[in-house]
Amino acid sequence: MGYRSILTVATRADSVAPVIATASAFAQREDAHLEVLALGLDRSQLGYYALSGSDAMIHISQDEAEEDARRISAAARAALEAEDPALRWTVEGGVAQMGSLPTLVAARARFADLVIMPRPYGETLGPVDEAAVEAAMFEGQAPILVLPDTPVDGATIGRRVAVAWNQSREALVAIRRALPLLIAASKVDIVIVDPPTHGPEKTDPGGMLSQMLARHGVRVEVSVLAKTMPKVSEVLSRHVTETGADLLVMGAYGHSRFRQAILGGATRSMLEQAAFPVLMAH
Repeated sequence: MGYRSILTVATRADSVAPVIATASAFAQREDAHLEVLALGLDRSQLGYYALSGSDAMIHISQDEAEEDARRISAAARAALEAEDPALRWTVEGGVAQMGSLPTLVAARARFADLVIMPRPYGETLGPVDEAAVEAAMFEGQAPILVLPDTPVDGATIGRRVAVAWNQSREALVAIRRALPLLIAASKVDIVIVDPPTHGPEKTDPGGMLSQMLARHGVRVEVSVLAKTMPKVSEVLSRHVTETGADLLVMGAYGHSRFRQAILGGATRSMLEQAAFPVLMAH
């Protein structure tokens, strides 16, 4: 059991190299094949341009998207050719409109064991980055390893892992998808923030999960934390930093994406501010 097929989706030529450096090191460690999907975005709105009669604008937008795809593909190949020759990799270019991007990304993510992506939120980022991550996670049903803005050594990700546990279906899915990493880790910390006072785990928070993981040979301990900060994501982030963990595993979007976008939530907050890798699944 492990990650043998790893995908990353690149939508910007200037951000390809750091992600590929991390993904390549991770893929070599896992003896995996690394696939890069280089996407140029066609920003034309066919319905609008058809009504206005501006065929020239459609062709210009398509040409720009194709050029972007070629530029991203070239940047990806250059980065990969600088890696260890033993690394197995492929680069595929493509063009998508915003509406078809989820379908294209999901078609690749569906057959990947893991998708490695940069953080989708930031001052220079936009809806394309968010759509690519969510398409891989929801339509592709793949676990996503989201990287922070700072460089990360892919060869060492997962030595010390924090697992966010709230008894949800999403959290358990993420834990199952992360099992290869959890088994190999030197330490796994199940982190529970404000455990419920009622329910099956009221007397032994994280006990059943600890037992399940221990049977897989995972070296596990449990940390029960009070919600001493306004957001659960802030409590988790502080704990990860203080304990020296290099990876957080958590379920994604326990509430609807619309609600998280409007009202906020642990998933959105973590994707916006995490300074460490986060493995998410839904």
